[in-house]
Amino acid sequence: MNIAFSPCPNDTFVFHAWVHGLIPGAPKLDVQYADIDITNGLSAGGEGPEVLKISYAALPWVLSDYRLIPCGGALGRGCGPLVLTAGGVDLSANPAALAGRRVAVPSERSTAYLLFRLWAAQNVPGGLGEIVVLPFHEIMPAVRDGRIDAGLVIHEARFTYPNYGLTLLTDLGSWWEADTGLPIPLGAIVARRSLDAEAIAEWARASVEYAWAHPEASRDYVMKHAQEMDPEVAKAHISLYVNEFTASLGEDGYAAVTALLGRAAAEGLVPVIDPALLR
Repeated sequence: MNIAFSPCPNDTFVFHAWVHGLIPGAPKLDVQYADIDITNGLSAGGEGPEVLKISYAALPWVLSDYRLIPCGGALGRGCGPLVLTAGGVDLSANPAALAGRRVAVPSERSTAYLLFRLWAAQNVPGGLGEIVVLPFHEIMPAVRDGRIDAGLVIHEARFTYPNYGLTLLTDLGSWWEADTGLPIPLGAIVARRSLDAEAIAEWARASVEYAWAHPEASRDYVMKHAQEMDPEVAKAHISLYVNEFTASLGEDGYAAVTALLGRAAAEGLVPVIDPALLR
């Protein structure tokens, strides 16, 4: 079975057991490691890998070809994207001052971007300026060096941004949770509709449970793909993004996805979907 997911520690931690043949009855995996912006593109047209990790923001474009698998993905609380500025661009006391500024984002088809646009609709009445798509690892240096006024960052950047001398403008996860009471839907596992979704969910859940039961078993595999990340940062990354929603979306998880995509559709950011397609 072909699968594509990111080299981030949460994904390699979750899928370690399945990738290494430790889940009885699960098919052998042929893995493509790719950042989420790439896997979002791979899912277009339904001709990509059989199973993928994509952004929840990309779901409206692929639901006719792929089914949402209710485990293995990334949702949570206290784990949202951040908007950062440099010390010389003090917008923290007045987010409305972001109007007209150049903002770097890692993708325009990501949950982080949807959350940013929904937040900006409430907090930046003058409207955003130029949106610049940059690879994730280039965003904080670009803000630090003054080439960009603000940057939208994800994942381990919430642990490392002070190293770049940057200032937190807003935590979009905290904003979302306060506004909705729901967790933040970040990354989804999807599978082609021609496949047995229940079986894939069982194998993915078994891999999550193996990872929790044997946390040291995946250490070398995780660090091999962690792009020179500090081991303690990788550990914190896993603790934050692999949680109860990884084992099962549950009703709160489905409600969060429905709320995000419904609000985004109302703002014209994504196509309108039938919520029944999420299950």
